[in-house]
Amino acid sequence: MTDKAARIEKPIKYPWWYGGAGGIFACVVTHPLDLAKVRLQTAPSPKPTLLDMIRRILQQEGPRGLYAGLSASVLRQCTYTTARFGCYDIIKENLIPVSETNNSFYLLPCSMLSGAIGGLVGNPADVVNIRMQNDSAHEAHLRRGYKNAIDGLNNIIKEEGFHKLFTGLGPNLVRGILMTASQVVSYDVFKYQLTTRFGMDPVEKKTHFSASLLAGLVATTVCSPADVIKTRIMNAQQHHESAMKVLLQSVKNEGVLFMFRGWLPSFARLGPNTILIFLAVEQLRKYRIGMRD
Repeated sequence: MTDKAARIEKPIKYPWWYGGAGGIFACVVTHPLDLAKVRLQTAPSPKPTLLDMIRRILQQEGPRGLYAGLSASVLRQCTYTTARFGCYDIIKENLIPVSETNNSFYLLPCSMLSGAIGGLVGNPADVVNIRMQNDSAHEAHLRRGYKNAIDGLNNIIKEEGFHKLFTGLGPNLVRGILMTASQVVSYDVFKYQLTTRFGMDPVEKKTHFSASLLAGLVATTVCSPADVIKTRIMNAQQHHESAMKVLLQSVKNEGVLFMFRGWLPSFARLGPNTILIFLAVEQLRKYRIGMRD
């Protein structure tokens, strides 16, 4: 039996938490871009540019303002990203035939289920994350003033009820499904194509970089509509509005292209974020961190 055949028959099973660890690393690095993206999605017209928004945050809040809500972002990675990456790897390793691990027909349902689980698990942290990132953009009397992610969760439960932690669950589930399907599956597919058709080395960083950059482009475009709607629902000061109502009102007032509002800042954040996640995951795999010999 050849080495290649042996690898096909006995694929390596990596720890389920690798994706979450990569997500935490990426979110710490790209948090200022994520913050600017959220502010742009809820800012009134005329919309500032990404650089203008970052400049405004620095002027009004100082350098620390660029990391507003970081604790909630980290908590989101611990829940949402860990769940969707972990479930994707577990399902792929245990339910998909070894010979079909690069077949999109098998990978897409696997990723969609994983994304839905991640969206559900990560929704509470996502609500706190959106609110904390956008808090200082409100007038003083409307600010919530959460000290950190845990304080935000406690305040929401005490003041608004446990159910409020699942505000925007519908669009968040949709986004989780779209994100996982477009980001994780496209990375696997692009990496496979780059190594088989273009002869790139599967263990080199330039291969991981190229595949993750392409995956980031796909994920940003596919997820933009759900991301914009989710942000608007979670950030609302008034009573809960359905995703459909927000969609119809926004299309009426702003046109269909509102669904891609903030695409450039979204890619400026999601592109590097996707690259950093997969580079980190690939390094964890390379050195088999947390694995027994």
